[in-house]
Amino acid sequence: MSSLGERYEEHHRERRDGGDFVFVPERVPLLVAAVGRGKRVLDLGCRTGALTRHFLEGNSVVGLDVDPAALEKAAALGVEPVQADVEDQLPFEGASFDVVVAGELFEHLQFPDALVAEIRRVLRPGGILAGSVPNAFRVQSRLRFMRGRPPEDDPTHLRMFSPAAVRHLLAGFERVELRFVGGRYARLNARLFARDLAFTATKPSA
Repeated sequence: MSSLGERYEEHHRERRDGGDFVFVPERVPLLVAAVGRGKRVLDLGCRTGALTRHFLEGNSVVGLDVDPAALEKAAALGVEPVQADVEDQLPFEGASFDVVVAGELFEHLQFPDALVAEIRRVLRPGGILAGSVPNAFRVQSRLRFMRGRPPEDDPTHLRMFSPAAVRHLLAGFERVELRFVGGRYARLNARLFARDLAFTATKPSA
């Protein structure tokens, strides 16, 4: 099986070359609020920094990604770039970050629980994990499945997350909060129509 970097780079090369983008911009203020100011932040899978730039001001931000070309763009914004694969051990000492951001990342991983364990390791006690995953069980995905098509159209998505699955993944954290965001019809029924499931969780202090 090809590495995460090879799969991700092949699928996203065209989008990267087309310019920066942020899927589901409604999640941006939630992540910015979770990060706050005066923090040392690790953004996992930062890509070109299109999301990272929203919480750069007032923080020291390290961006980790497998794509060196994308990292060059992130570095130009002021992000400290680190090229690595999130499916390997994170190249940081324990308890070295106040906040870890994982936006649209866990769905790409073979073993997201291994990364969550690494996130807990590098977070300081009381530190925050903030991120998002696609709302894979929204109505649009269910209709695609009923038509005999894959629920997701992104071939790099290896996992599908429901609220219960996110809570299970983050079982080692405290104060797990979930919010459905994005989607034209989310106001009618967020659980059924929202595009994303945003989350925050706190590493236990002891």
